[in-house]
Amino acid sequence: MSNKDYLEFIDELTVLAKTNNKINTENYTKYDVKKGLRNSNGTGVLVGLTEIGEVHGYIVDEEEVIPVEGRLTYRGINIQDIVNGFQKEGRHGFEEVCYLLLFGQLPNAEHLAKFRQMMGNYRILPEGFMRDMILKAPSKNIMNKLARSVLACYSYDPNPDDIRIKNVLRQSIELIARFPVFVAYGYQALAHYHKGQSMFIHKPRPELSTAENFLYMIRQTGEYTKTEADLLDLSLVLHAEHGGGNNSAFTTRVVSSTGTDTYSAIAAAVGSLKGPKHGGANLQVMKMMENIKEHVTDWTDEEEIEWYLEKILTREAFDKSGLIYGLGHAVYTLSDPRAVLLKKKAFDLAQEKNRLDEFNLYTTIEKLAPKVFVRVKKSKKHLCVNVDFYSGFVYDMLGIPSELCTPLFAISRIAGWCAHRLEELISVKTIMRPAYKSVVTRKEYVPLAERQ
Repeated sequence: MSNKDYLEFIDELTVLAKTNNKINTENYTKYDVKKGLRNSNGTGVLVGLTEIGEVHGYIVDEEEVIPVEGRLTYRGINIQDIVNGFQKEGRHGFEEVCYLLLFGQLPNAEHLAKFRQMMGNYRILPEGFMRDMILKAPSKNIMNKLARSVLACYSYDPNPDDIRIKNVLRQSIELIARFPVFVAYGYQALAHYHKGQSMFIHKPRPELSTAENFLYMIRQTGEYTKTEADLLDLSLVLHAEHGGGNNSAFTTRVVSSTGTDTYSAIAAAVGSLKGPKHGGANLQVMKMMENIKEHVTDWTDEEEIEWYLEKILTREAFDKSGLIYGLGHAVYTLSDPRAVLLKKKAFDLAQEKNRLDEFNLYTTIEKLAPKVFVRVKKSKKHLCVNVDFYSGFVYDMLGIPSELCTPLFAISRIAGWCAHRLEELISVKTIMRPAYKSVVTRKEYVPLAERQ
């Protein structure tokens, strides 16, 4: 058989696969299956307990979901208080947040200094790692390269399978420190081998914060402004954790419950985050906004903006999906606290970059989109913009290539993943094994000669 024959055979098999893997939707209702682990009112099915992060966006009263202003807490501390705290003291907060998520309390000055120093030293990759594991096998997708780099760490670890907490902690801190380096080097390989660009490699500097190091490593000059570093640090803080129910954190817990090694669990989480339904939403927002900017002639005309948003919702414009990307969230209803905080700092950078006209377009759409949605969809649903709505714009102002948007999410969220892995190993210790009911019709085995 030729390759063409194989492809034609795969076309034939595809029809079979689609036909014989379609479950009658009535069965989900019949057996009260919570599709997507969602209750009928849209809330998540309770599958576990956590003290790491809390996401609060509504109150349930007699099965009725009542919208409230969004609240996000890390280890019981309101994210707004955390951000206000380190910004008031004029320092970056991501390393402090990593410590808080892993150990359940804020570090004192001595512990924070030691933790930052440890992360700085752990950023240095093992001898030969960059050459053999990153540069020699460039990937067109940085998330795949990141997952491969995580799995490759197993080979460089003298004790990779030990899941005692001390060892898992060491592995976790190493990975948190090295994720930005994996991503920066992975991008350099992609840019050089797949885009024909010059490749420049900056060795990480231990004295810099995570945000500063990343900007230093992805830029040819290694230069950045304080406003840029401050905003990237804020974004890392806001994306570091979002409860145990988000897909990648839940993936971490499911895989960790088997007793497997840290690298396998975190690589699985990376694969989860790569999915466009989870980690790629800000890219869709950026594409949508570019489309809006092309088709709306006056960015200050609210009527024209509403007209185009209606066309998007009625599948007449943009990607014909009927979705306004960045609008709505599984938990938040009236507001997403991450979007609120990111928006404030985005204004400062927009001023510095002379892009206030674009920033104002974003804020106008934030104001109009929920009203247009209610009118067009005839819905009573309460919607707010989520953090993805502004994060893509922030990364664009920072000059961060679009290929790095989701990897940046991973650089931040690994802190939460590692915290959830620790909590699962310490508190649960039982493999997750939910039930699936078979609804297939029983059949008799047919001898090969009698088959059609």
